[in-house]
Amino acid sequence: MRVCLITPEYPPMQGGVGDYTSHLVRVLRTQAVEVAVITSNRAASGQQDEPGLSFLGGWGFDIWRRVAAWIREVQPDVLHIQYQTAGYGMHPAINLLPLRLRMLSRHPKIATTFHDLKVPYLFPKAGGLRRWPGALLAGFSDGVVVTNFEDLAEVAEADVANHDELRTRFRRRLLRVIPIGSNILAKPPAGYDRDRWRRDLGVETDEVLLCYFGFLNSTKGIYTLLSAFEGLVEQGKRVKLLMVGGMFGDSDPTNVAYGKRVMEMIEGSNYRDKVLRTGFIDRERVSANLLASDICVLPFDEGASFRHGTLVAAIAHHLPIITTRAPLLVSNASLLSRSRLPSLEGSVALVPPRDVRQLKQAIEELMSSEGKRADLRIKVSRIASVFEWDSIAQSTLSLYDSLLSDVKR
Repeated sequence: MRVCLITPEYPPMQGGVGDYTSHLVRVLRTQAVEVAVITSNRAASGQQDEPGLSFLGGWGFDIWRRVAAWIREVQPDVLHIQYQTAGYGMHPAINLLPLRLRMLSRHPKIATTFHDLKVPYLFPKAGGLRRWPGALLAGFSDGVVVTNFEDLAEVAEADVANHDELRTRFRRRLLRVIPIGSNILAKPPAGYDRDRWRRDLGVETDEVLLCYFGFLNSTKGIYTLLSAFEGLVEQGKRVKLLMVGGMFGDSDPTNVAYGKRVMEMIEGSNYRDKVLRTGFIDRERVSANLLASDICVLPFDEGASFRHGTLVAAIAHHLPIITTRAPLLVSNASLLSRSRLPSLEGSVALVPPRDVRQLKQAIEELMSSEGKRADLRIKVSRIASVFEWDSIAQSTLSLYDSLLSDVKR
């Protein structure tokens, strides 16, 4: 089988769609799949030579000609677009690519993975037109992949205005739910010793180490976490909070401003000496810090979702996790079953979003019982296999096989 993946970024750039693509490529190649990757010149800086890697000059309308020429030369069986709303510079060319390729005398089957379904800003008063770019991309793809329950709910109920042709295509194309995997594998540095690592962090043997993983922004429930943590400290609990990774992403200046306010809040508090920060570190050290933690606390304001790579990383490390209930999951049990994604209910400790009292109570319950923490480790390990890259690659291969078997019939 010959497959081409189109991605807005590719390592050495770290995180997000680029990492996802590189992990998927790695495992697919072990399955005797011939894989090529098309990405942007922006991702080429410092890029090592890799077989089958091609660079485009950008994501404007010229990609139609370049991709069509590449297809005529290489003749892949499947073209798989890794789509993220902002990744292609908000340009509509990628959204219309499947429609354009259908005009070729021979074209591959086209699959699209939506890494998010955020509706782009087009122009003032665009209204319903803002949904058309994603609808066109999905409607003219042969297969569509979403990565989480929330996006499944949106796609499953998709209705593109009253356009009969697009509605028909939505019904006919294959729809699969394939989750993202963790970009942080459970692989600490060689010779890792948990007790020594905790000592080096400054954690005493009788202290419980909480961890938060991810950038700081206004949707992550940081104020809720810090308020609950302050209450624990004021009660004299033997606890520390480890904030793993860099604090600020570089894509949104509002996140930087928010993160600075959080840091100022910590520095002006009575618990500042109990908050540990790693800053930007390599992946092995991220893994080591997660494994050194007793409880991972991720109190998302909008509820937990498998679109959050930090949650998936905590699952991959089999950590006892406290996170927040997603209202959509509570009200759509039948659609959750259709997704075939595991339920977080029973595998992690769930509390309502923005509820300081219940978050503090959940932390206290796990702090007071090593048995409860061990039980959650076992339960979360049972759902972790769904997010392993071998499983993700097999699900992706199954989609390709289904697309190509349709051609044979």
